[in-house]
Formats: sequence, C-alpha cells, structure tokens
Amino acid sequence: MNPVKALEQHGQAIWLDFLARGFIAKGDLTKLIDADGVKGVTSNPSIFEKAIGSSDEYDGAIGAALAQGDRSVGELYEAVAVEDIQHAADVLRPTYDKLEGRDGFVSLEVSPYLALDTKATIVEAERLWAAVKRENLMVKVPATRQGLPAIKQLISKGISVNVTLLFSQKVYVEVAEAYLSGLEALIANGGDPSHVASVASFFVSRIDSAVDKELDDKIATANDPAEKARLEKLKGKIAIANAKIAYQDYKRLFSGDRWKKLQVCGAKPQRLLWASTGTKNKAYSDVVYIEELIGPDTVNTVPPATLDAFRDHGKPRASLEEHVDDARAALKDLANVGVSLDAITDRLVTEAVQLFADSFDKLLGAVAFKRETVLAGGIDTQKLALADDLAKSVKEHGEDWRNTGKIRRLWDRDKSVWTGTDEDKWLGWLTSAAAEKAKLADYTEFAKWVKARGFTDAVVLGMGGSSLGPEVLAHTFAQQPGFPKLHVLDSTDPAQVRTLEHSVTLGTTLFIVSSKSGGTTEPNVMKDYFFARVGETVGADKAGQHFVAVTDPGSSMEKVATEAKFARIFHGDPTIGGRYSVLSPFGMVPAAAAGIDLGQLLDLTMAMVRSCGPDVPPQENPGVQLGLAMGCAGLEGRDKVTITSSKAIADFGAWAEQLIAESTGKDGKGLIPIDGEPLAAPSTYGNDRLFIDLRTDGESDAAHDAKLAALEDAGHPVVRIVLKSADAIGQEFFRFELATAVAGAILGINPFNQPDVESAKIKTRELTAAFETSGVLPPEKPALTTADADLYTDESNVAALRKAGADGTLDSWIKAHLARTQSGDYVALLAYIERNAAHIDTLQSMRLAVRDARHLATCAEFGPRFLHSTGQAYKGGPDSGVFLQITADDANDLAVPGQSASFGVIKAAQARGDFDVLTERGRRALRVHLKGDLGAGLKSLDKAIRDALN
Repeated sequence: MNPVKALEQHGQAIWLDFLARGFIAKGDLTKLIDADGVKGVTSNPSIFEKAIGSSDEYDGAIGAALAQGDRSVGELYEAVAVEDIQHAADVLRPTYDKLEGRDGFVSLEVSPYLALDTKATIVEAERLWAAVKRENLMVKVPATRQGLPAIKQLISKGISVNVTLLFSQKVYVEVAEAYLSGLEALIANGGDPSHVASVASFFVSRIDSAVDKELDDKIATANDPAEKARLEKLKGKIAIANAKIAYQDYKRLFSGDRWKKLQVCGAKPQRLLWASTGTKNKAYSDVVYIEELIGPDTVNTVPPATLDAFRDHGKPRASLEEHVDDARAALKDLANVGVSLDAITDRLVTEAVQLFADSFDKLLGAVAFKRETVLAGGIDTQKLALADDLAKSVKEHGEDWRNTGKIRRLWDRDKSVWTGTDEDKWLGWLTSAAAEKAKLADYTEFAKWVKARGFTDAVVLGMGGSSLGPEVLAHTFAQQPGFPKLHVLDSTDPAQVRTLEHSVTLGTTLFIVSSKSGGTTEPNVMKDYFFARVGETVGADKAGQHFVAVTDPGSSMEKVATEAKFARIFHGDPTIGGRYSVLSPFGMVPAAAAGIDLGQLLDLTMAMVRSCGPDVPPQENPGVQLGLAMGCAGLEGRDKVTITSSKAIADFGAWAEQLIAESTGKDGKGLIPIDGEPLAAPSTYGNDRLFIDLRTDGESDAAHDAKLAALEDAGHPVVRIVLKSADAIGQEFFRFELATAVAGAILGINPFNQPDVESAKIKTRELTAAFETSGVLPPEKPALTTADADLYTDESNVAALRKAGADGTLDSWIKAHLARTQSGDYVALLAYIERNAAHIDTLQSMRLAVRDARHLATCAEFGPRFLHSTGQAYKGGPDSGVFLQITADDANDLAVPGQSASFGVIKAAQARGDFDVLTERGRRALRVHLKGDLGAGLKSLDKAIRDALN
C-alpha cells in the first residue's frame, strides 16, 4: 500500500503544508486527496510569498482585484488569500462531509503582527471566519501568552482554531485547557460543539535544531570521551521525545470525566498536529518526523518534498507510544547535562513569532510590488540614488523599522516611535484624505454655492501650512470655468496687502479665513481689514456672506465668524497640525471654492496613502524610504535638503520647505530645506546636500537633467520623483508628510511641535503690546547708522563682527558677517518686504552669488510668512545658519480697523521678535534696515554682498 495512505490505518491524518492557486486549479490537490488520502491543508506567509513573489501565478488575480478598485496591500493580499482558502476548502469539503466534520480542514493564519495582542487577534480571527464562510476552515492562532485567551474566546463563539507555534509540553496543557474551557462556554451559551474542531500544532524539527546546537557547543568543550558520547547520544532525540510525552498528556486530558461531559454534547477532541516536520539536519532521515510520530487521533502536516519522500520510502508503524519511558529518560538526561528545554522552547516561540512576522513582511512586500506594477499608471514613481555609505545606513535603519514594526506602530499612533511625549495627539493627517473623501457631498454643495454666487476671486487669509498648501493648489491647477481664481495672502506687509486688494474685485471676492486656533495674529488682522473693506463695498450687513472660516471647533475664530455671520464655518481636525493640514479642510475648502475636482484629487491621493500604509514594509514603502533617506542623510551631515520642482508643480517646494523645516528643526538638530536654488555644477556644492527632484511625467528639461545626473555621478545623493500629472500633487503631499514624520523619528525629535515659532510669537506680542500702550515700538540702538541703512544685532554679534573687520561702512559689516561662514553652514536672507517678482529676483541674485562664491546652501525667505515654517529650524535647528535679515521703511503704511497698530507696525514687531529670538539662541545674525527707496536699497545691499565675496 502507498505508505502515506497506510497512515489512515494508524488513525493519523496527513495534511499538506502548501497552498497555491495553480496547485488547486490544476487538480493537484484533488489528486493528493485521492491517491494519498490527504485530509487537510495549511497555509503560511512563506508559502504565499513564494507563490506571489517568485512567479506570475497571482498577477491575474491581483489585476482582477484591482480592476474593481484600488485597495490597501493588506486588503489585496487578503482578497487573493481568502479566495485560495475558499477554493481549497471546497475541494476538501467532500472529505469534511464524509468524516462528519472530523477532518477535511484548511487553515488560514491570523496576521503574525497580532501574535502579542489578544483583542486584535480575536477581531481578526472573527473577520477571517466571516470572510471565508466555510465550515471546514480553521483559523490559525499562535500559542503565545496573549494567544491563549483568544483561543478560548474563539472556540466559545464556535470558530474552529488551529493553535500554532506550540513547542512546550507545559504550554500544550494550557492550550488544551483553553479549548476545553471554550467548549464549556459555548455549550453554556446554547451553542453546538459538534461543528467546532481544533488542532494543537506541536512544532518538532525546530526543537532538534536548537537543542543540537547547544549540545554541539558542550561537545566542543567537553574533555571526557564518555561525556562527549553521552551528549552525542541525545542529538536528534529530544523533539520526538517531547512530542511523545505531549501525546501522553493528550490522552489524559481527553479521557476524564470533564471531557466525557463535553463529548456527550457532541464535542470533538483537539488533536495534536505535528508541524515543522521537514527534516533540517541532513544527517537524519528525511522522513524521521513522520515515521516516529504515528498514532491515533493525530495529524502530521508535511511540505510537498517530505510527502514525496514518505510516499517513496516511508515505513508506517504505530510508533508514537513506543519507548515512552526512554523519551522521559532522554528529557531528564538533557536537563542533567545542563540544557534547559523550557528555556529553548520559550526562545523558540519568540523567534517563531518574529520569523512569521518576517515572512509576512516579505509576503506583503511582494504584494506591494505587484500592486505598484499593476497600478503603474496611477502612482507617482520614486528612485533613490544613494552613495554606498548612505545606502547602507538607509538599509540598516529600514531593517530596524521592519524588525520593530515601526511603520505599523506609527499608523497605530504610538508616540514611542518618536520621543514619547505628545506625538500621538498629532497624527490625524494619516487618515485625513479618507476623512475628506467622506465629506465630498458637503464640498460639492459648497462648490455649487460658490459658483452660483458668481465669485470672481477667492482669497485665502492664512499663515504657514494653512496658506502654503492652498498656494500650491492655486499655482498647480488652472482656473476652472465658472469658478473664482484662487489667491493666497500670508503677509502683513502693507504693500503686499494692498497689491492683493488691487488684484481682486472686492464685491465679487470670497475670503477664506484659515486659522486653527483663531488666535494667530496675521489671519485676524487680514480678516479685520478685508471685512471692513468688503463692508464698505457691499454693505456691512452683507459682508459676512463673502467670508467663510476654516478653524478648529470651539476656537476664537469660530466665535468671531458666528458673530460676523460668515456664510460657512468649516471645522478642522484638532489632531492635525497646520503644516500637515493640506489634505484636511484647510486645503480642501479653498480647493472646493476654486472648483478643483476633489473626488479625483483624493482618489489619486489615496493611491499613495495605500502605498505608504501600515501593511507595506519599509523597503516597498515610498514614504518610509524617502523619510529614511532624509533622516539618515541628516545624521551623516547631509542636512541641506535641496528641493527642485519642474514648472508644472513649481510651488511645491515652498510647501515642502515649511513642512520639513518646522517639523525637524529643533533641539539643535534638524534638516534645512533649500527651495528655489537652481542646480549648478557638482563643484558648487559641499558634502552637506541631499537633492530631491520632482517633475511631472512628460516635462523635459535636458539641461536640468544633465546637471542632476552629474550630481549623482559625483556622489551626491539624489531622489527623483516623477508625478503622473500635476493632478497627482496630493500623492506628494502625503508622501512628504509621512517621510517627514519618519525622518523626525530617525533624528530623535518630535516632528509635530514648534517651540521656537511660539517663542517668536511671544516676542511679537510683547512688542505690539508695548506699542498699544505707548504708541511707539520700544526704541532700539543701531550698531551702525549710514545714510542708506541702519544695522542691528546684539552685543555678542557686534563684538564678533568688529573683530572680523566691521567698521563704519555697510560693506565692511556685510563682509565681516559673510566671513563667519564655514563649511556645512547655510546663509539665509530673511526679507520683511513685499514678495513680488522683482524682489524675488533680487534675493535670488544675492543668494546665488553667495552659493557660487562660498559653496554654501542658501535660503531666500520673505517675512513674516516664513516665521511659521522655516523660522522654527533657523532658531531651534543646528547652529549652522548665518542670517541676514532685511527690513525697510514702508512707503505707505496701512491701518488695521479697530487697532492702533498698523500693518507696518505689526510687521516691524514680527521682524524684531524674529531677530531677538535668533540672537537669544546665539545665532550669527545681522539685520539691515534699508532707508528711502527700497529698490535702490536692495541694489546697494546686493553690491555690498558681491563686493564682500570677492
């Protein structure tokens, strides 16, 4: 007789430890059932990973699943796995029926990630049971300390369980107790135990591998030949001995009065199943773990190769109860020679949980790769070109993130991923895209209202993330027919406020006041000004219908908007900080007002959210990979994150700049984003750069591409991101948000607070309060006064600059200031003037002159808008900045209704507050206050900078 088939005569069932789609579809499983009497199938992550990742067998199934709509990697895996399990269960159903539910089972694993979480294990097991909808399913639950109560609970609910990762006799008794207690609870609640089955999967060969290693170590150090022989005799014997004693426990547990009461009600015994029965040591018989463990009411689950071997030369016999005394003696002898089997089995459980999680990582990585391949037309691509040392660091940190499950912990809002302070309170952005999709009907209604009102313009009044996100949308998307043109105002500069006012028609303009707390100075004074101006234009009683507010629930802005009868109030999510808010109402309300297709924007965004999800391992996770590159580069001194963007998405860098700087620049650490610097030859740069280049598919710039390639060839790290179209900008919002959070974890900081921004706000409030009291800002003494400019800094900087050669001229002070730069520094121009094309060009000219002459990174920022973004990194980040603040007399100030402080006074207070915090932090800072004509003053400063560099 076929040796496999002959096992039936000994009461043992053979299950196959293998499952694949083609194997079932081609009838191979059916053949094994018919020829060998196979009575069950088990699956595990390793089997699925090989089938999915190493062949095209599942490509069609994955493609078909995605054709019905995109889904997360975990959902995609489960869809194909459940389908396979169902097919296998259907093939085995005749066996199940014939044996009246005593066999014919297929096993499906609960996620290995949940092995130490009782509640989550129960929830997932129940969900899988419901999804498969097959009576002959067993859900695999590990025999961990947390798994034991889950086993009892699931059995009590009538769910059949395959208890896996079982090594210890002691734990086996606890597993059987959980099964028995579960049956008793089921019966007590009126359930029918006849439809419940369970196996306790006792792992075998891994025990011998672990024990033999310890025995070999002792043999290597033993001097007595008799002792060596004694140790040698124990090798290859312990796993089988352990199993034989466990079987004696099985007979006892399922034969007494307690069991008989359950049996009368129709309960089936929980059979012992021998798992891990493929021989790992080639010195042993390839069928030893079948031949020596044959007995009634047991199962042996074997891989295909072992099944083939036993069919070829296996010798069935009733071996399980042979030499039981010898088994006990072997276990006792093992303890006597100083090897603790309990310690080994405890370690094996821990290792097995990790190994199964590792296998699941590989499996989900393979599914993620397949998903990305199928959705190639819908997901922005990313390519990292890193030098060997940085690539090694990224790989090592990535492996740490995988081993410790940090991406899952991040999505679970575990603050220990960072500093363990309050990070868990600021992670609403992880699910904001999905949350906004649920509000599409409301946004559609709002968009119709905007269009019906005939608004020609929509203006966002905000600062930081609440303004820079909408600004990207305004520059990226063309004006939609019938909808207003979207503008952004994020300045208290009187000229800039006036320019915005002149660019719109007040009577047909919608103002969107964006302020999370409602207490931010800039949105409030901008609102006060334009509310009064609109009231003068359309009537005070109608002004509110030209305003909507976006603010957190219960904020002071909500109260103001209610009292002023704003047309709408949209609530933000209090768990989302401003710089992470673009995919929340702070970005979506302006987008809806502008007629942007939010359904398409969010659908495209969700593709990236899924690609960066908790079920995508770090190696395949684009957000994690970018974050690891940024963080590891920062640790290696490449902390100047240089962002270049193509024309279609040119404004993205300004948004990414504020996100990265405000999130990572603190505690003396951080990344300094560099936006707006056009690429130059590799020799222009120091070794402190990481380049991130974004462009849309189809945009070509041969000169730019050549420079990027040259930088890569020279050893600079380069990240290339290609958007499928500008419409996919939401994907990059999310990728960079996740990447920045990951980089913060690598740097060891809290990426969600902004302590130094708050410090500047406090200084500003103190100065404006002094103005309200006295009618003037507190006096300040210049370090130098000339006809064209006044220079200011603190005593420490004055002393250092005079020592470096500063005398009675502007040129000498600028030269001394720039002479303080060192390798690895950056130079930041902080201009509190109107942000217009001419001034942008002038600052660009200055910064590039510095970059090219000193080979330093440079920033060109306009105040006060940068205060809520890069201002954090400049004050709280690494002390590598050399700051030149530029202020000027306002040609024409602008009053703020209801306040004594004008826009010019508020801007001046902000500039001084900003500068005071810089000097208090010991930064190398110099302020140049230009007098008279601003254009002429900027030209003289430009000349002074160029002269200083010669």
